[in-house]
Amino acid sequence: MRSIWNGAISFGLVSIPIKLVNATENHAIHFRQIHLADGGRIRYRKVCELDEEEVSGGEIGKAYEDADGTMIPITDEDLARLPLPTAKTIEIVAFVPADQIDPLQMDAAYYLSANGVPAAKPYTLLREALKRSNRVAVAKYALRGRERLGMLRVVDDVIAMHGLLWPDEIRAPEGVAPEGDVTVRDAELDLADALMDTLGEVDMDSLHDDYREAVEELIAAKASGEEVRPAESGEGGGGKVIDLIAALESSVRAARESRGEEDAGGEDGGEDEGDMAEVHPIKKTSSGTSGKSARRTSGSAAKTGKTAKKTTHRTPTGKTVTRSGGSAAKKSAPKATGAKKSTSTAKKSSGSGGSGGSSASGGRSTAKRTTAKKSASGGGTAKKSASSRKRASA
Repeated sequence: MRSIWNGAISFGLVSIPIKLVNATENHAIHFRQIHLADGGRIRYRKVCELDEEEVSGGEIGKAYEDADGTMIPITDEDLARLPLPTAKTIEIVAFVPADQIDPLQMDAAYYLSANGVPAAKPYTLLREALKRSNRVAVAKYALRGRERLGMLRVVDDVIAMHGLLWPDEIRAPEGVAPEGDVTVRDAELDLADALMDTLGEVDMDSLHDDYREAVEELIAAKASGEEVRPAESGEGGGGKVIDLIAALESSVRAARESRGEEDAGGEDGGEDEGDMAEVHPIKKTSSGTSGKSARRTSGSAAKTGKTAKKTTHRTPTGKTVTRSGGSAAKKSAPKATGAKKSTSTAKKSSGSGGSGGSSASGGRSTAKRTTAKKSASGGGTAKKSASSRKRASA
């Protein structure tokens, strides 16, 4: 790396020759101004206000503008004659704990490199002393025509120096804090702590500039003549916070989901959806319909039984006989053998109906009662038929 300043570190009576190297670099993409009509580049020229002529760099000097607009010329020779002990020296003035340095004072960062073989020994001595003391060195140095304040600390095996702003260059935060008294509840603090714990730590090396990468892709696409597609806009997280508790809970839940963790409802004060029982309403229509249909069936069966009892037939002799057997009673013959056949037929029909489940059981009992009645009526009919034949033969 190219050094931007050569000098020495003054450590008491010890002098350590060093080179100053930039520790950071700017990766920002810079644009040029162009003329929209023809694409020509726009350049600025240094023109004198008095004669309106362009002036070259060798003809340009420095001056201080007074309050009344008067220009006071200052030459490089004038600045060189000033008593500036830190012109080529980084003078260490104190060793302090690192937490005494306000991060607001942090400015540019540099690496200090030992300049030459003789500088290796005192350089290593200062580095190890800083490591063992867990402190940083506060120093003064001069760079680009002005005296500055710096802080020396150890980074790996190198001494680094951070440029610091002078204390009077830090502005007081007046009128920045929220106005009025704002009360924060313990529940809100607990959720904020949970959010911080969920987000956890981050590998600083994994962070990068997404916008710069998007600009580079845009430039590459335009350079190759490809069609530039508009980027998908993400959901904005802005807006007025109405419920701070709800916003914190949503943030914790989103952070856990992004890390692949399950959202434990007990920690957030909510209930897990999986623990909630589902309630199903009782369907009254089906049960009521089945009950009504059952009652209708039993009622129809009773009506059928009554109809069967009221069935009447005429015998060959002209007498009227009431039978309860329905269609089976019609088949009964005047002989006793016919009654037996009807009884056996009824038994077979009741036996074949036994495979019908609960309906078959009801059918068996009905068949038995019907068969008994048929047998009784059939027997009486047979006796009456026999007596009629005897009278006829007589």
